[in-house]
Amino acid sequence: MSDGHGSASERPSGWAAEQPPPYGAPPASPWTAPGSEQPPPSGPPPYEAGPQSSGQQSYGPPHGPYPQGQPYGYGPHPPALRPGIIPLRPLALGDIYDGTIKLIRSNPKAVLGLSAVAALLAAIPLAVGQGFVFGAVAPLMNDPAALQAEDPAGTYGMLGAQYVSAFVSYAISFVAVTVLTGVLTRILGRAVFGGKITTQEAWQTTRRRLPALFGVVGLLALIMLAPVAVMAAVLVVAFGTVAGGSPEAAGGLLLLFLLMIVLYIGYVFFFRTRFAFAPAAVVLEGRGPVDAMRRSWNLVTGDFWRVLGILFLTTLVVGLIASILQVPFMIVGMVIGLVGSGSVATIVIGSILVAVGGTLGAMITYPFEAGVAGLLYADRRMRGEAFDLVLQTAAIEQQRQGWVHSTADELWHPSNSAKS
Repeated sequence: MSDGHGSASERPSGWAAEQPPPYGAPPASPWTAPGSEQPPPSGPPPYEAGPQSSGQQSYGPPHGPYPQGQPYGYGPHPPALRPGIIPLRPLALGDIYDGTIKLIRSNPKAVLGLSAVAALLAAIPLAVGQGFVFGAVAPLMNDPAALQAEDPAGTYGMLGAQYVSAFVSYAISFVAVTVLTGVLTRILGRAVFGGKITTQEAWQTTRRRLPALFGVVGLLALIMLAPVAVMAAVLVVAFGTVAGGSPEAAGGLLLLFLLMIVLYIGYVFFFRTRFAFAPAAVVLEGRGPVDAMRRSWNLVTGDFWRVLGILFLTTLVVGLIASILQVPFMIVGMVIGLVGSGSVATIVIGSILVAVGGTLGAMITYPFEAGVAGLLYADRRMRGEAFDLVLQTAAIEQQRQGWVHSTADELWHPSNSAKS
């Protein structure tokens, strides 16, 4: 005969018909002998997640079990406020790159459009110079016998065209990139709060800072070129000393040249890192050229190697991306310009392809490098001046109002820092 606690054959002797199985034993398990069962555990029943009935008493946290390895009362920190392209807290490398990409995507017309104009202005002179090269070299490629003829005038003209076009391109690039950096920095300053700014508005708020911005770039150019003049003078003197000398002297001159190149590369990276935030200090803080460079030097102090590493990695990344975009156009353009018959059509087509490749590469390089430098500047202020507290307070107020006012640009002034 069977009851609610198992059949009579399953119940051991000595157990009453109403007596339940031992505490905790599964129904399908064999009955244990009297006296051999384990006593029920003392204390409250174990906590079970989920809703409780009105007659039950719950134990433990009211909203579920503890997270693995985490004591009660120490939950994860809430995510940082993120009204715009970055979270308003000190930034990791991923935050900086992600914020730069969001900057480009949030204002594609302003960012990429201005970058394309600046890149095209710098690429046109190089394309013109390359056209002269195609015109001089293409006949030689089609007539190998002409390679034996000496044409100093043609060679000098070709080299002169290249150097002149390169100089004009660098001059245009100097102006265009300086203006572009200022405008992109202003766009970035508003995008941190989730605000958008038109190209015209960014230009109107940036043009007053252009003289100081050109001052910074000019001072940086002097700093970078001063060692080149010293190196050239040293090499001229050394070459005059060892001219006609032994091979050992010539080898020593070569080693001296390589040593100076290595030292100069370190020199460039050092000062580029130290003054990386000067443009942002000019545009966002309203400082003069010398004061902005001093400000950048102080912001980098204490985190030099991290800033250097991020800037160097960024240069490698954008260089690789620019090469992927640029090299195919340059190869096709050179093939058309050199292997063609040397006609005006092939020269023009080849030069246009070279210009398009250079424009595409620079169109990505300019905004990405400017965005990384601007967000690194914001990161250094958040780490060194508790500037994230200022940004968070302003963002909360802007969210309450429901829009980002143009006065958000004034928050970047150093007087608003929590540790000013």
